[in-house]
Amino acid sequence: MEPVAQPLRCFNESHQSELFKDDGLQTVTSAEQRKVERSIQDVLNVYQQIHSLPQPSLLREQHYQYLKKGLRHLSDAYECLDASRPWLCYWILHSLELLEEPVPAAVASDVCQFLARCQSPTGGFAGGPGQHAHLAPTYAAVNALCILGTEEAYNVINREKLLDFLYSVKQPDGSFVMHVGGEVDVRSAYCAASVASLTNIITPSLFEGTHNWILSCQNWEGGLGGMPGLEAHGGYTFCGTAALVILGKEHMLDLKALLRWVTSRQMRFEGGFQGRCNKLVDGCYSFWQAGLLPLLHRALFKDGDVTLSLNSWMFEQQSLQEYILFCCQNPAGGLLDKPGK
Repeated sequence: MEPVAQPLRCFNESHQSELFKDDGLQTVTSAEQRKVERSIQDVLNVYQQIHSLPQPSLLREQHYQYLKKGLRHLSDAYECLDASRPWLCYWILHSLELLEEPVPAAVASDVCQFLARCQSPTGGFAGGPGQHAHLAPTYAAVNALCILGTEEAYNVINREKLLDFLYSVKQPDGSFVMHVGGEVDVRSAYCAASVASLTNIITPSLFEGTHNWILSCQNWEGGLGGMPGLEAHGGYTFCGTAALVILGKEHMLDLKALLRWVTSRQMRFEGGFQGRCNKLVDGCYSFWQAGLLPLLHRALFKDGDVTLSLNSWMFEQQSLQEYILFCCQNPAGGLLDKPGK
């Protein structure tokens, strides 16, 4: 028996009522919002003309081929990411893992050898061989090696030196700098907590005061900024909340205010998420914002909220799926943040 096709929200007659209304006062941001909505409507119109019963699907094979090629060769357009090469390994490996596509043993070994060259003699990983250790590529490298999950991969990580590196970037107030002499923001606390947890090197003093510093980043909006007093931002909010989950302190957040803020970031017409108030939809926040909601669901459940659904998260999941599948897939493989990018 054929499965019954689910009616699509974006082709419903009422969908047009979700278009942005500027109340007769056009601004630069309202004009940009209208422009994005028109581009999305154009994509949907074309798709509807081509398919009599439009049902979006994930272009699994195209994405797989795009990712497989990226592990061996990247075009010169990626030259600007020379200091982020472990990130490229992590993004590709994590995507292949989600697609349940195996990584050939020879390729996995090559990735291990490359990341080993990115490891600093003083601990942690750099953005490329010969560069300085930095918490962001350390996060990417450790996660990539854990995804590979081979003995060779685990043996790359010098856990003793990694702990030394984490202590070298720990600050007296509980925060972390991204690298020695670098900037402080909530990303660094998350990167440190993630790699310390994955490699089982958390000590009582390593994260002393960290949860209080992260809590001070939650502002009046309900989300978290990069530092205390800054505007709430999807990426920083995920990082701060995820770090607190790792440290077992997420219950100390104002969870209801956080829930209100993040659910308000889902765009009514587009279905995707924006990163901050009054910003445009962006495909990357499908991870930062939507990924935050299961963490919130878990925290509220532990807090005794009996009204939680056991079948769905607290956002419009179908709308987000439609946005990603219709508007963010490159036909040749790979994802983009919005049509036209």
